[in-house]
Amino acid sequence: MTALVYAGIGARRTPPQILEAMEVLAYRLAARGWLLRTGGAAGADQAFIAGAMQGGGDVELYLPWPDFERPALAQWGEPTLTLPRPDRAAYALAEQAHPAWGRLSNGGRRLQARNVHQVLGATLDRPVAVVICWTPCGSLDGLARNSGGTGQALRLVARHAPQARVFNLARDEHLRRISSFLEQTLA
Repeated sequence: MTALVYAGIGARRTPPQILEAMEVLAYRLAARGWLLRTGGAAGADQAFIAGAMQGGGDVELYLPWPDFERPALAQWGEPTLTLPRPDRAAYALAEQAHPAWGRLSNGGRRLQARNVHQVLGATLDRPVAVVICWTPCGSLDGLARNSGGTGQALRLVARHAPQARVFNLARDEHLRRISSFLEQTLA
């Protein structure tokens, strides 16, 4: 498996122009051998999957439950790895990182635990090198109230993968920086 691993994540309501950019980024990274980790949700996750699969790349898909978004995800074929639900250790890490774990529904907890695998992998010991995301607030650490589920992943990065580079495409300067990063990395 490739050593170049990134998480492609973001809000379900990611703007259309950013979804297009995500798909192009995923395609370019896949063509260069990068492995995508994502969660399969509508919006950003599915844009990353579409680009990575079209680019012939490897995709690790982490689901909160087995039939999550199945009709939409089926159109791209089988990812390299699909974890149909988070494991117990992921729940423990998710609880540590979530500011209101006690108020989450069972489904909400599954979604948040799934985010742990996106950052740390199937066995929770292989952190991503890069996170490419979109949040409405442009958060880099997930501490803003409206950073959503992507904020959980960003909090996990800060705790368990602090060396990872984070590009939040809600920030204009990050759109420019990701282009420069791609030019350097993909040259």
